[in-house]
Amino acid sequence: MSIAALQKPFSQACENNKHPILAVLAPRLATCRHVLEIGSGTGQHAVHFASAMPHLVWQTSDLPENHDSINQWLEDYPGANLKAPLALDVMQPYWPVEHTDAVFTANTFHIMPWEAVLSLLDGASRLLSPGGQLIVYGPFNEEGAFTSESNAAFDRSLRQRVPHRGIRNRQTVVAEAEQRGLALTATLELPANNRCLVFVRQ
Repeated sequence: MSIAALQKPFSQACENNKHPILAVLAPRLATCRHVLEIGSGTGQHAVHFASAMPHLVWQTSDLPENHDSINQWLEDYPGANLKAPLALDVMQPYWPVEHTDAVFTANTFHIMPWEAVLSLLDGASRLLSPGGQLIVYGPFNEEGAFTSESNAAFDRSLRQRVPHRGIRNRQTVVAEAEQRGLALTATLELPANNRCLVFVRQ
């Protein structure tokens, strides 16, 4: 990690998980041309993934208050396949994108209110053509139970700060996605008790 990079808004979690997530994304997005990232956060993931997959146009998005951080990371990116952030609130009925080959989101489901999770699933279903993918990274419970003590502690800290936050139950998310035409094709275990859920638009 360069000194210049460390001077930008920086997430250690993004730095830690970018390689495992890329290992999931690369083979699944090999034939895609356009990806919408929802909740681009600091922008670190976007830079890393766009650089590793130059055949893709990687579209960042987030709430406007997070755009400055994303743009700081994009300033030093030399390629043309990484796009400036769109103002996207998943709770709004209008999204500034009409179609994409894939939707990716990381560490958003446990931050958003549950209603926003459902809205994100609604939006992904609208944007994706049959065969398009929604890939979700983050911690998930299994059958209503935490998968580790660290996840249980993390959930407590989330809810103490903001009551609507919390680790979601994987089976509940999958059931809601299936109701929207998004079929689960893979649940992949990643480091630090996280998972990638891969859905395909039916």
